[in-house]
Amino acid sequence: MTPDILCIGAVLWDIIGRAPREMKSGYDVPGRISRIPGGVAMNIAMTLCRFDLRPALLSAVGQDAEGDELLAHAEAMGMITAHVLRSARPTDRYMAIEGSNGLIAAIADAHSLEEAGAEILAPLADGRLGCPEAPWRGMVALDGNLTDAMLAEIAESPLFARADLRVAPASPGKARRLLPFLSASAATLHVNLIEANLISDHPSQTTQQAAQVLLGMGAHRVVITDGANPATDASARHAHTVAPPPVPVRRVTGAGDTFMAAHMAAEIRGETPAGALEAAVQAAADYISAAESA
Repeated sequence: MTPDILCIGAVLWDIIGRAPREMKSGYDVPGRISRIPGGVAMNIAMTLCRFDLRPALLSAVGQDAEGDELLAHAEAMGMITAHVLRSARPTDRYMAIEGSNGLIAAIADAHSLEEAGAEILAPLADGRLGCPEAPWRGMVALDGNLTDAMLAEIAESPLFARADLRVAPASPGKARRLLPFLSASAATLHVNLIEANLISDHPSQTTQQAAQVLLGMGAHRVVITDGANPATDASARHAHTVAPPPVPVRRVTGAGDTFMAAHMAAEIRGETPAGALEAAVQAAADYISAAESA
């Protein structure tokens, strides 16, 4: 089966605690705790499936029961899991606490992915999805949960020379891992305003300002969000800004991944950059305002 898009990075279990009130450090309040498939690559793939696309996962998942269950979920949603590396380590997990005021704290336990390293890219080199002489030519969603060294290698690798590479840092703490992609000619950076400022080391106040700073540093294209504030998609050939609709915030974990996936899906459908940005902003608004079971 030929995938429509590759999703490379974290595939794990999200353990999310949500409370329907504002929270601060040290709070102990009633709420709901859920365990759902997650990780940046997985979140993107799930949204792509909702747009009737067939993504393939390139990641590492444990050989344990949690790994079996996770891949069964992925296959049931329509993802191609044949290229996922089964690791001897336990399946990765992410734990977060959210209040009505957003994310309070989170811990990512992604040691299986980090230790697997470049092994997860083997299908791109051995002929299953491509090889150095005939590299993958489609869209790739890449997340910053990979190591610094691996991301730097990917930015220059001939295996991605013809790919439409879309890169997200996974979290502000990993934003500067994306620096090698400022010189990757076909890479699009999907970041929020905080991450954009960390990459550029410049205190931009808006997504428009941050986009111009990153383009000035050599970025090919940037798509920058800022919560309820306007989002911007900019390159040397275009610049578009769209304000999200006002919606109630019921969940936040996975919203950025939903935005990124909706943006890519819109462009695969043939939307213009302006149309793709509008579609992504609306998809993210629908996601954060939906009930947890949606």
